[in-house]
Amino acid sequence: MKVTRALISVSDKSGIVEFARDLAGLGVEIISTGGTARAIREAGIEVTSIDQVTGFPEILNGRVKTLHPKVHGALLAVRDSADHMKQLEENDIELIDLVVVNLYPFEKTIEKENVTIEEAIENIDIGGPTMLRSAAKNNRYVGAVTDPADYGLVLDELKSIGELSDRTRQYLAAKVFKHTARYDAAIDRFLSERFPG
Repeated sequence: MKVTRALISVSDKSGIVEFARDLAGLGVEIISTGGTARAIREAGIEVTSIDQVTGFPEILNGRVKTLHPKVHGALLAVRDSADHMKQLEENDIELIDLVVVNLYPFEKTIEKENVTIEEAIENIDIGGPTMLRSAAKNNRYVGAVTDPADYGLVLDELKSIGELSDRTRQYLAAKVFKHTARYDAAIDRFLSERFPG
């Protein structure tokens, strides 16, 4: 699967500028959100802001930015389906081939002494897991990266064979669902302790 368009939105920005630079060097268009877009742009790398894609501003202090049909249609379309592709064309939706997302640091937040419920809840990521799950569900066509340790794997494959293999997309998809399950389990444990039935 060729990668021509990537959406990058990360809380942990370690290695992301170098990764974005390498993707751009391979001709990949980069779409990004908020602070991630700023970090990439400040490094001199061309980036398209998510609101330019959705036609809608980031709102509610960043709580809503990627929950949009122009994002999820681009991730979930079955590319072998003439009907799906026709619907994308009718709705001016361009495909996204790669999602690079790591989540708000909920677990690190709740490790803080005297963390408030409000602070913990603000660190529950909604858009990130949703994008990851959309991309991982559609791993036949889309790559989903949630672990910075996999940046090298993705770049090596794109540089050596010019695309992401089925095996790599499947491996990354399984890793996504493991990650989001653990993330949700941590939220469950925390809230169940604070809000017992």
